[in-house]
Amino acid sequence: MAAWTVAARRATNMARLPSPTTPSLLHRRGLAGAADHHGPPKVNFWEDPMSPSKWKEEHFVIVSLTGWGVLFYSGYKFFTRGKDKNEE
Repeated sequence: MAAWTVAARRATNMARLPSPTTPSLLHRRGLAGAADHHGPPKVNFWEDPMSPSKWKEEHFVIVSLTGWGVLFYSGYKFFTRGKDKNEE
Protein backbone atom coordinates (compact mmCIF):
# COMPACT_ATOMS: atom_id res chain seq x y z
CA MET A 1 0.00 0.00 0.00
CA ALA A 2 2.81 2.40 0.88
CA ALA A 3 4.63 1.64 -2.36
CA TRP A 4 1.47 2.36 -4.32
CA THR A 5 1.07 5.73 -2.54
CA VAL A 6 4.68 6.69 -3.27
CA ALA A 7 4.26 5.71 -6.93
CA ALA A 8 1.04 7.72 -7.18
CA ARG A 9 2.71 10.78 -5.67
CA ARG A 10 5.63 10.51 -8.09
CA ALA A 11 3.26 10.19 -11.03
CA THR A 12 1.30 13.26 -10.00
CA ASN A 13 4.50 15.22 -9.45
CA MET A 14 5.76 14.31 -12.92
CA ALA A 15 2.43 15.17 -14.54
CA ARG A 16 2.13 18.48 -12.74
CA LEU A 17 2.87 21.63 -14.67
CA PRO A 18 6.18 23.29 -13.87
CA SER A 19 6.04 25.71 -11.01
CA PRO A 20 6.28 29.47 -11.68
CA THR A 21 9.67 29.60 -9.96
CA THR A 22 11.27 27.32 -12.56
CA PRO A 23 11.74 30.02 -15.28
CA SER A 24 13.56 32.24 -12.82
CA LEU A 25 16.14 29.50 -12.34
CA LEU A 26 16.84 29.27 -16.07
CA HIS A 27 19.74 31.35 -17.30
CA ARG A 28 18.89 33.83 -20.03
CA ARG A 29 21.57 35.58 -22.03
CA GLY A 30 19.81 38.93 -22.04
CA LEU A 31 22.20 41.51 -23.51
CA ALA A 32 25.10 39.09 -23.78
CA GLY A 33 24.65 38.87 -27.55
CA ALA A 34 27.25 41.60 -27.99
CA ALA A 35 29.91 39.03 -27.16
CA ASP A 36 29.16 37.21 -30.41
CA HIS A 37 31.69 38.35 -32.94
CA HIS A 38 30.48 39.36 -36.37
CA GLY A 39 32.88 40.22 -39.13
CA PRO A 40 36.67 40.24 -39.00
CA PRO A 41 38.35 40.12 -35.60
CA LYS A 42 39.65 43.39 -34.18
CA VAL A 43 43.40 43.75 -33.64
CA ASN A 44 45.65 45.96 -31.56
CA PHE A 45 46.69 49.15 -33.34
CA TRP A 46 50.39 48.26 -33.21
CA GLU A 47 49.73 44.98 -35.03
CA ASP A 48 48.19 46.71 -38.08
CA PRO A 49 48.90 50.45 -37.80
CA MET A 50 47.79 51.32 -41.34
CA SER A 51 44.22 49.94 -41.04
CA PRO A 52 42.21 51.85 -38.42
CA SER A 53 39.04 49.98 -39.40
CA LYS A 54 40.55 46.77 -37.98
CA TRP A 55 41.57 48.31 -34.64
CA LYS A 56 39.80 47.65 -31.39
CA GLU A 57 37.43 50.47 -30.49
CA GLU A 58 39.28 51.51 -27.35
CA HIS A 59 42.60 51.63 -29.22
CA PHE A 60 41.03 53.77 -31.94
CA VAL A 61 39.78 56.23 -29.31
CA ILE A 62 43.16 56.44 -27.56
CA VAL A 63 45.08 56.96 -30.81
CA SER A 64 42.55 59.52 -32.10
CA LEU A 65 42.58 61.57 -28.90
CA THR A 66 46.38 61.44 -28.77
CA GLY A 67 46.58 62.64 -32.37
CA TRP A 68 44.22 65.54 -31.72
CA GLY A 69 46.17 66.45 -28.59
CA VAL A 70 49.46 66.50 -30.49
CA LEU A 71 47.87 68.57 -33.27
CA PHE A 72 46.51 71.22 -30.89
CA TYR A 73 49.68 71.35 -28.79
CA SER A 74 51.95 71.69 -31.83
CA GLY A 75 49.66 74.38 -33.28
CA TYR A 76 49.78 76.25 -29.98
CA LYS A 77 53.58 76.02 -29.86
CA PHE A 78 53.91 77.08 -33.50
CA PHE A 79 51.68 80.16 -33.23
CA THR A 80 53.01 81.32 -29.84
CA ARG A 81 56.74 80.74 -30.42
CA GLY A 82 57.68 84.43 -30.78
CA LYS A 83 55.48 85.85 -28.04
CA ASP A 84 57.87 85.09 -25.14
CA LYS A 85 60.74 87.35 -26.21
CA ASN A 86 60.59 91.12 -25.65
CA GLU A 87 63.18 92.66 -27.94
CA GLU A 88 63.50 96.41 -27.32
